[in-house]
Amino acid sequence: MSMQIGFIGLGDMGRLYAKTFAKAGYTVCGCDLPANRERLEQELDPFGIKLMDEGKDVSRVSDLIIYSVEADKLEMVVAECGASTKYGAIVAGQTSVKHPEIAIFEKYLPADAQIITFHAMHGPGFEPKGQKLILIPHRNEKDAYQRMFDLFTSIETDIVEIADYHEHDKIVADTQAVTHVGFESMGTAWKAAGFFPWENASYAGGIDNVKILTTLRIFSYKAHVYAGLAILNPYARQHVKQYANSESALFKLMIKEEEQAFRERIYKARDFVFHESRKPIMFNDAIMREFSLAKNAGHQKPNSHLSILSMVDAWYHLAVNPYDNLICQTPPFRLRLGIAEYLFKNEELLEESIQTALYDKTIRGDDLEFHSAVREWSAIIGYGDMEGYKKHFNEVQAFFQGRLEEGNKQSAELIRRLMMG
Repeated sequence: MSMQIGFIGLGDMGRLYAKTFAKAGYTVCGCDLPANRERLEQELDPFGIKLMDEGKDVSRVSDLIIYSVEADKLEMVVAECGASTKYGAIVAGQTSVKHPEIAIFEKYLPADAQIITFHAMHGPGFEPKGQKLILIPHRNEKDAYQRMFDLFTSIETDIVEIADYHEHDKIVADTQAVTHVGFESMGTAWKAAGFFPWENASYAGGIDNVKILTTLRIFSYKAHVYAGLAILNPYARQHVKQYANSESALFKLMIKEEEQAFRERIYKARDFVFHESRKPIMFNDAIMREFSLAKNAGHQKPNSHLSILSMVDAWYHLAVNPYDNLICQTPPFRLRLGIAEYLFKNEELLEESIQTALYDKTIRGDDLEFHSAVREWSAIIGYGDMEGYKKHFNEVQAFFQGRLEEGNKQSAELIRRLMMG
């Protein structure tokens, strides 16, 4: 059966999927803000994508309507366009947090509208082919779900079926919200310390190259994406709070040099997360070392890797198995789990990390900046401060501005190489 697909919102992800469906032979239309009309027509005309004046027009004619707007603007847009939904059409959203999205759809869509939503687990820098895509039924007939499944099969995405939006948001809280806060805190700490990590000998190892490039990758995207993930997901606050608690507890043991308690805590977390029945990711050290922004940072100094120790401790205290969550993986989450595994499964490296954390005062100032940064991010998310989140994010983004493009490019290649490995 032919399906007309309509996009309400043609930002980075909306345009990416509109073009992909058009190339696969579907009839595609869409709309965006009037100010963007001319630019979008030039970009989308060659693909045969028809631009319409407003969302109501898209809603009236489309068999599948995809709302691709910022999470904090979704209610306003659905309230305006929902009533015009074509009889029996399928409605989906592209937000990363499904609790508010589903509530908005239930409130404003006609009772005959079928709600089957999805979440693409990648950024606009990747083509959908081969990328993980979560498909989530909510209120639908069986044949409508089959049509959605066939649609995403036709563009060769790697479909993961999840039974409901609660399960989706729980997994996303771990794979995305906490992952981002870890890397955002690193970026904030480096900004506060006033140096670029690739110019510092404490950040010259393979793990550090992955940390730096992933941090730059995150700051090369838009603040609203991460703000929505962290603040609108009901499970995310609990996860972020635990990450902050884990980091704080470890940092206190470090500054008090309480080695026995510190070791016990690290080993407990290691045994829970990395016991031998798990299929490891196994990152390649040579590849990790190859990807560096440093011209010459000097002789490599040991690093406490407090950000990674805190992550594994948080997984233990949340009773989360990160390997289970690879079904909803994003590239930064896989990189994060990969470097955690690399550190914890290498006894020599883990021992160096423990010794450095407890007794090496040269890294302590950096760890203090990281500790403060985690606290700041955790507080902003705890208060649900969307504007504060964006402001905080944008300030760090401005600090790294000159290297974001190169970092994003290198990290994409690093991801490609490590994923193949």
